[in-house]
Amino acid sequence: MTEAERAKELFMQGANCAQAVFAAFAQECGLTVEQACIISSGFGGGMGRMREVCGAVSGMVLVLNMIYGSADLNDKEAKDRQYARIQAVAAAFKAECGSIICRELLGLDKKEPASPRSEARTPEYYKKRPCADMVALAAEITARYLKDNPR
Repeated sequence: MTEAERAKELFMQGANCAQAVFAAFAQECGLTVEQACIISSGFGGGMGRMREVCGAVSGMVLVLNMIYGSADLNDKEAKDRQYARIQAVAAAFKAECGSIICRELLGLDKKEPASPRSEARTPEYYKKRPCADMVALAAEITARYLKDNPR
């Protein structure tokens, strides 16, 4: 099973967008799926359901942080390299989807107040949301980036 297929499967099982992408790479990141889901749990719905940066994009960032990130707070070059990586995968996602902003991807009105209440995962929910395909795309972009840029 590819990471894209795994991410989509996780989303269909109830994971939020960030959890689906990050957990699809849990093993590569040295984590269990449970740990990856805990770490990424607040990034769904465009961060806490505020409809900002798409959770699938946040999941990509988490994966790249675990694979390439630096703990050296004074290593400017490492920080700049990491920012370039993040911008590259975000640009690839945006090129395919038109945005990296959750509300824009879902066609929601910016004036709509953010609710912390997640929606029930019903067949209707899955029909109206493009999220399953977006998490698959985010995982595909991430897998391709990792393959093309080994540590």
